[in-house]
Amino acid sequence: MNITSSDTDNKFVIFKLAGQNYGIDIYNVRVIEKVTNYTRVPNSEDYVKGVINLRGEVVPVIDLVKRFGIESENVDEAEVRIIIVSIKDIVVGLLVDSSSEVLTLVKGEIDNTPNIGEQITEEFIKGIGKQDGRLIMLLDLEKVIGIHDDLEDM
Repeated sequence: MNITSSDTDNKFVIFKLAGQNYGIDIYNVRVIEKVTNYTRVPNSEDYVKGVINLRGEVVPVIDLVKRFGIESENVDEAEVRIIIVSIKDIVVGLLVDSSSEVLTLVKGEIDNTPNIGEQITEEFIKGIGKQDGRLIMLLDLEKVIGIHDDLEDM
């Protein structure tokens, strides 16, 4: 899906990772939770923090810093959040440094991702939002969660 193809406004939940702004389409976000205790999952990928019990539903949690392979910064543990997202009937928690706001970006404020040869850009970013002098990396949730990876393995 090309997020710049619509003439309507696009709403994103904005969060921080290692001091950078990222955004997720608000229609994929169920809820934002404070961090709770995880249960580790044996033999899972290193970026899978574990699973949590969210009101009776078992939800895997992905540590986005590890998933993206970026350097972690000193983070205020009181601000760390889990953004619960849903896409194609898959529910996953995304561990982020902090979640700040819901932001509306109009078509002219979203650029396609530049081709710079970096793996994170090609794999996980579907666009770049620009507003008030800041850049916001807009995530492709299917790729972040690994939906395409799972289909290719079948």
